[in-house]
Amino acid sequence: MNGVDFEFSDEQSLLNVDFERIERALRKILTDAGVVSGKIELIVLEAEPMHKINVEFLGHDYPTDVLAFGLDDRSDPTRLEGNIAICSDVAVEFAQYYDWPPENELLLYAIHGALHLVGYDDHTPEDAPIMHAKEREYLEYVGVDGTRSRQGE
Repeated sequence: MNGVDFEFSDEQSLLNVDFERIERALRKILTDAGVVSGKIELIVLEAEPMHKINVEFLGHDYPTDVLAFGLDDRSDPTRLEGNIAICSDVAVEFAQYYDWPPENELLLYAIHGALHLVGYDDHTPEDAPIMHAKEREYLEYVGVDGTRSRQGE
C-alpha cells in the first residue's frame, strides 16, 4: 500500500459520505499511477461554497461537481499533493438525471478529481474516452457498476 496520507472533511448535510470507499478508490488510482507518497485532502461541500470556489479559481459563476488542485509541480512522479472538492448538491441533481444513487455520483466526482491529479484529462475528444474508461474501472474496483461514468458528456 502506498504512503499517501488522506484528509477528509464533510462540510455538508445532504448525503452520508462513505470516505472508506472513496479512499479505497483513490488509493488504487494513486498506486496505479506510481504515486507512493504525498497527501490528498478531499472536502465535500454544498452548492454555495462550491460555487464560490469555482468563481474564485476558475471564473465560472456556478457550482460545479468537482474541482481538483495539484499542490506540487509533479517533478517527482512518485509524490503527489493535492486538494479535491466535490459537491453533494450537484451529485444529488445529476444522480436523479442518471437514475442512480447520489452516493455513487459523489464517488464518481472523487475518482474524477483524483484522475485529474495524476494526469488524466477529459477536455479533448481524444482524451475524454480514456478518462471515462478509467472512471468506470475505478468505480468497478470498489463495487459500483461503472456504466454511468461520464460517457456522452
